[in-house]
Amino acid sequence: MHSSRNVNFSHLRSFWMVSHEGSVTRTAEKLRLSQPAVSMQLRELERRLGAKLLRRSGRTLALTEPGRLVQRYADEIFGLSRELTDALAGRQGRFARLTIGVAMVVPKLLAYRFVKPALTLPEPVQIQCVEDRPERLLAELAAQSIDLALADTPLTPLAKVRAFNHLLGETPVAIFGAPELAAAHRRRFPRSLEGAPLLLPTEISSLRRSLDDWFEAEGIRPRVVGEFDDTALLGVFGQQAVGLFPAPAVIEHEIRRQHGVVRVGTLAAVRQRFYAISGERHLTHPAVRALAEAARNELFA
Repeated sequence: MHSSRNVNFSHLRSFWMVSHEGSVTRTAEKLRLSQPAVSMQLRELERRLGAKLLRRSGRTLALTEPGRLVQRYADEIFGLSRELTDALAGRQGRFARLTIGVAMVVPKLLAYRFVKPALTLPEPVQIQCVEDRPERLLAELAAQSIDLALADTPLTPLAKVRAFNHLLGETPVAIFGAPELAAAHRRRFPRSLEGAPLLLPTEISSLRRSLDDWFEAEGIRPRVVGEFDDTALLGVFGQQAVGLFPAPAVIEHEIRRQHGVVRVGTLAAVRQRFYAISGERHLTHPAVRALAEAARNELFA
């Protein structure tokens, strides 16, 4: 790559967002620009750098080898920019807003328990919560559209995002159900789950993978009657006695109270972890620190 002129950072930011979004359309929407304007910026950046950065791959855009190199530098540049503004905001005490991405697989009741400490700080913080699939939240985090992502799986080293995992805690998994259905399967638990109607999260959830492994190891074959991306919807079906369902034991009280269900039993060997994923190696935002400390020292203590 070569260039006789400096890189335009507006063009670099457009490329950076497209590289993580895989779409000019979504990037244009986020930047509030037209698609032709974003496409023009990408072409101009490629012209200045003297290299092709993106190629069409099906319905999305994929990075070329030079594109991956430019993306790595852009991750560093915009990550440092975020750290700079956060550091300055920390010194000036301006933490008025916090945008949190919640993975669809994280139970809503647990998400509230995570976020609640951020709402009780001496200096008020406005919370904005967005919900999406884990991979989309990582793209939002890379594009700095959110400050933090709450998920049940850590960011892997293979992910093309400059971010860091912060373990909030782990909990055993319990099985819940409407009272009559639960009573019918409480005896000889967990062997009673053989052939039992079960509502499960889809495979985007680490909990589903852990449960499948456990059922296979124990030789138990439940009857899966429904699969859900959204844990709140799963709970509603469970409330209506469609099937038994799994949920984190740490929020048993809230689940029983909200859905009118009871605990059938606890699968001590099946555990679920939860993470806060941020662009910071060390958490600096007071609300995020409060969130993490409360989860570790109180919720999962």
